[in-house]
Amino acid sequence: MGIEHDMENGDSRLSLEELRVPLTGHSKDESTGEEEAASGKRSKECRWMLYLSTFVAVCGSFEFGACMGYSSPTQSAIRKELNLSLAEYSLFGSILTFGAMIGAIMSGLIADLIGRKGAMRISAIFCIAGWLPIYFAKGALSLDIGRMSLGYGMGIFSYVVPVFIAEIAPKDLRGGLTSVNMVMVCCGISIYFIIGTVLTWRTLALVGLVPCLILLLGLFFIPESPRWLAKMGHQKDFVAALQQLRGKDVDISEEAADIVDYVETIRKLPKPKMVDLFQRRYLRSLIIAVGLMLFQQLGGITGVSFYVSEVFVTAGFPAAVGTVSYACLQIIITILCAILMDKAGRRFLLLVSAAGLVIGCILVGTSFYLKVQESAPTVAPLLAVIGMMVYIGSFSAGMGVTPWVIMSEIFPINVKGTAGSLATLMNWIGAWAVSYSFNFLMSWSSYGTFSIFAAVNVIAILFVAKLVPETKGRTLEQIQAAINTA
Repeated sequence: MGIEHDMENGDSRLSLEELRVPLTGHSKDESTGEEEAASGKRSKECRWMLYLSTFVAVCGSFEFGACMGYSSPTQSAIRKELNLSLAEYSLFGSILTFGAMIGAIMSGLIADLIGRKGAMRISAIFCIAGWLPIYFAKGALSLDIGRMSLGYGMGIFSYVVPVFIAEIAPKDLRGGLTSVNMVMVCCGISIYFIIGTVLTWRTLALVGLVPCLILLLGLFFIPESPRWLAKMGHQKDFVAALQQLRGKDVDISEEAADIVDYVETIRKLPKPKMVDLFQRRYLRSLIIAVGLMLFQQLGGITGVSFYVSEVFVTAGFPAAVGTVSYACLQIIITILCAILMDKAGRRFLLLVSAAGLVIGCILVGTSFYLKVQESAPTVAPLLAVIGMMVYIGSFSAGMGVTPWVIMSEIFPINVKGTAGSLATLMNWIGAWAVSYSFNFLMSWSSYGTFSIFAAVNVIAILFVAKLVPETKGRTLEQIQAAINTA
């Protein structure tokens, strides 16, 4: 079986059997036993481009986290200097997620049309265009315009970064490398929580330009996603990119043939529309992705992250100490999750994480209840701190990282852009709902708010146990074939 490919010198036909011959100029029969023994070592030594590409991409993830973390340590200072009401600041905090919804809707189309690198480039430009109005802001309008632009960039980053990493990574490293996306999101949030206690809110906005500039520069030095290139028919660039990512001495023929074979099968299918996602062949993947994205947000994380300082103040605990502790724990647990992703498995981490979130919400809710009842005044702040640490540790252990990893794995490439946009959009709808309502919910009932979050996380446990499959140790093509034919 052959497929046609666009080449610089015209169309050519390359068979799958030809792809399976090593591209280093030697046949398998000519390979020596000594070369085979050294292949594993060469493979590891030649992965520097894979790691560099991942680093450049996750600068976008760090920027994502910086945008998320900005509103918490700056709330008091911005409200005081610009004389903003609680409603005005809530709009400023939550409009980020509204911009992200727009970015999410367009993210799949942009990434499919101009490539994963092109989408990351556009996202970085919008983030730069967002920080500057915030830095020069004299009132609420400038803040909101900048925050909206940041949100649009975040919406694209939230889809394209994990997809890009999943498409460039070999199967034995895919879970760990893809989860680095969320590690860097957490690092961005946490570092902003920490440095936000010592920098002014305007200076903190300028710091947000740094990861964007690093990403824009780094994109000149890394290859495009080989799977996207194969999908677009750019065979010469596809082989070159895959070889560059795996190393010049590594035999990529089998992997290249599998990708080409899969892409050719997908190409024969009609171009999907949004409504086509609800066909039976894609429905299970869609339910899993959308469900995980909604549970990730409706469990309360965006509200807690945006206003964590105020949560500690409400609980009667020093905000600076609580915020720094929260930030440090978030980084440590997320890194541990990334290490365990390809060992413990996605499903196990999700179940443990959701169970921990329930416990954390109950502890924080109990703390607020005791404070309202004016009983156990010394115990209530301690329970709040323990509960918040359990909450963020549990979220970082699974629900923060794993939904994005699974979303990048379960959709076939012909619907990945459309389906990924929808899943990401639902994530941001949930984030907006929680971030906008959080302050008002806390004013209504602080312990009632965390009781609602606890109930949502109980439902999430049942959802994961019933519907979410294990995907570790399988190629993207194997995962998608298994899910979408089940």
